[in-house]
Amino acid sequence: MRFPGIRGFGVLAAAAVAGSLMTAPVASAAVSCAVADEMVAAGNYWAANGTNPGPADWQNATFHVGNLALVRTTGQSNHKTYPWAQANGYQLPLDPKRPFFPDNQAAGEAYLDLYTYFHPEIPLDSIRTRIRDEVASVQAGHRDYWNYVDALNMAMPSFARMSLIDHNSSYLDAMDQLFSSSEHKLFNEFTGLWYRDERFKGSGVFWSRGNGWALAALTKVLQVLPADDPHRPEYLRVFKKMAFSLSLLQRRDGFWNSDLLNPWDHGGPETSGTAFFTYGIGWGITAGILDAARYRPVVDKAWTALSTKALQANGLVGYVQPVGDRPATAHATDTSAFGVGAFLLAGQEVAKLQGCSAE
Repeated sequence: MRFPGIRGFGVLAAAAVAGSLMTAPVASAAVSCAVADEMVAAGNYWAANGTNPGPADWQNATFHVGNLALVRTTGQSNHKTYPWAQANGYQLPLDPKRPFFPDNQAAGEAYLDLYTYFHPEIPLDSIRTRIRDEVASVQAGHRDYWNYVDALNMAMPSFARMSLIDHNSSYLDAMDQLFSSSEHKLFNEFTGLWYRDERFKGSGVFWSRGNGWALAALTKVLQVLPADDPHRPEYLRVFKKMAFSLSLLQRRDGFWNSDLLNPWDHGGPETSGTAFFTYGIGWGITAGILDAARYRPVVDKAWTALSTKALQANGLVGYVQPVGDRPATAHATDTSAFGVGAFLLAGQEVAKLQGCSAE
């Protein structure tokens, strides 16, 4: 069974036949274009120089989701994701005090990407058990687990994808209840943007990366959710509203400000939010959801910023705001696993738009 919504099967399947993503060079189908070269430079730099690469945490998970996008797009692999997943036993981190903490579910998305190509050898027991237990908790009336906007990206993609693998609609029903709780508390209809959490409601502070997590989550879910799913129209409505608002807020230099509505607050470049927005809006154009005439210039301008300002000559992806929960300044040397992952996801969609993807 192929997981629907994920393309590029031929590239990774060829690698599997040759041996594995850990040991084999990726098969042909590589393309030559600037976007591909920029993605390879970024991925290779982090693979060689990245810090704390071992844990199955949300930072490394975001890198590896982007790293597999790199393989699908360029036909080249740095052979990091498969051994990382194997070393972690395809397990999700466990916190007994917070059994459904969304950050600890993020690795599931990378494992599911690998499962797409290498099942049944990729075990999904850890993801399946965590989701089933959370579904039972939601059905018992607990719906406040996704009480910060980052949670949407950390957990929603695995809920949506596992529902299709297990043919279990209860996962989607629980996902929607959790999303609806977050939307009610954190989504501002007037601006079309998300507060990071309830502490910021009414503050006028809309964090770029926080909104990037939300747009990325909706992008990933819409890619796989059945067309007739009753919850799809609402996800699509929020996606389109966010894209429209973001198109108005893009800076002249192509980035989005860390504080989306206040260009004077931490007013320098910021990569992570910008990359997630590029990824989501780029996918929306390719999928026919967003009007190319309006949104393609937004994506092109953003990728120019990411590839000429954020990406440095040695492959370091800079100007990534460090771990936090609100707008902050990012410097040229600030980089991270999640920032590189976001950059690679953005590159995947730009390559598709430019017609130079190996998918």
